[in-house]
Amino acid sequence: MATKVTIWNEYRHEKKNAKVAEIYPNGMHEAIANHLRKDSTLTISTATLDEPEHGLSESRVNETDVMVWWGHIAHDEVKDEIVKRVHQRVLAGMGLVVLHSGHFSKLFKALMGTSCDLKWREADDAETLWVTRPSHPILQGVDDHFTLRGEEMYGEFFDIPEPDETILISSFTGGEVFRSGITYTRGAGRIFYFRPGHETYPTYHDKNVLKIIQNAVYWVKPTTPIKPVSFGKRDAGWIKAGK
Repeated sequence: MATKVTIWNEYRHEKKNAKVAEIYPNGMHEAIANHLRKDSTLTISTATLDEPEHGLSESRVNETDVMVWWGHIAHDEVKDEIVKRVHQRVLAGMGLVVLHSGHFSKLFKALMGTSCDLKWREADDAETLWVTRPSHPILQGVDDHFTLRGEEMYGEFFDIPEPDETILISSFTGGEVFRSGITYTRGAGRIFYFRPGHETYPTYHDKNVLKIIQNAVYWVKPTTPIKPVSFGKRDAGWIKAGK
């Protein structure tokens, strides 16, 4: 049975910034989707912020095995009830791949229970990603390091819980380092956070980046069927509490 993957993207930068639109004329979500669609064992769909229910209806979420999430300038526009819907599905066993500035999404912060804040700089830094666990399934087919010639810098301190595994560390032109590939388990769900992907760079056309995302989809996918989640009401403080 094919693994059902939903790629979620704000899809705002591509509509507002000509440089981003040139790099990703159909959106960052479609750049990732086009690569994953080459894999016949995956069924790929996309969803964006401005669709009804952000494209994440109860039926869509309950049919998703793995969700890939990219957000940046509109985290606050994502409705809490949709965040809760996805959050509960992760706890039930759905896999989640969080990309780049998705670290500051309501969803990731709720799953981590921390601010998820970090240092950052936009200055055309080169980023070298170093493999720290070469035997990890997410890194199969990737050399011991690779370099992105232009990226936004993220630097420590990254305010997150200690990861289950740190499998990639980045170094930048300015000397900063960052935990760029990390894994977690929340409830029955596996989570992979992957740092690269600033919108003004062609990162989602890079073969290594796409390979890691594809591998991550396989690694986070549920190993047993997920029971549909009943999305009932819950205490309004659930997001701040990180539950």
